[in-house]
Amino acid sequence: MIEVRVPEDYSAIKGKKSIFLAGSIEMGKAENWQERIVAALHHLDVLLLNPRRTHWNAAWDQSIDNPDFKQQVEWELDALDCADMVIMYFAPETRSPITLLELGIHVAANPKKLVVCCPEGFWRRGNVDVVCRRFGVRQVSNIEDLVKSAVTFLQKAA
Repeated sequence: MIEVRVPEDYSAIKGKKSIFLAGSIEMGKAENWQERIVAALHHLDVLLLNPRRTHWNAAWDQSIDNPDFKQQVEWELDALDCADMVIMYFAPETRSPITLLELGIHVAANPKKLVVCCPEGFWRRGNVDVVCRRFGVRQVSNIEDLVKSAVTFLQKAA
């Protein structure tokens, strides 16, 4: 397993299936669920694309004119596009507006590569459920099932 985080370049990594870890971050609100996925898949031949920066600066101006912010968003968009699978987790204690945006973009582009976990308590769970059902996106009920979906995906790809 290779984990790549923003702003690291992954373009030279060839021959591995890739999974993008989309979902709640909201520093200080969402648990670091990405760490759980990384730990569970550490023994597999996979490239994990993790948008959770090691050193995020909450003071950054969220503007296209801010090169650090722009780099973050562009890295995420590029990684979402190139990933073979996208797993999404909506933490109940968050709002996750960017994850909602990413779901909207990718249900239209390639819904079959998405697996979504939106537990009870997420403030827009009904919207997520309706969108997933309409576009045929697979949903699971917890992080452990996201891991199982990733493992199944990788076994089929082998």
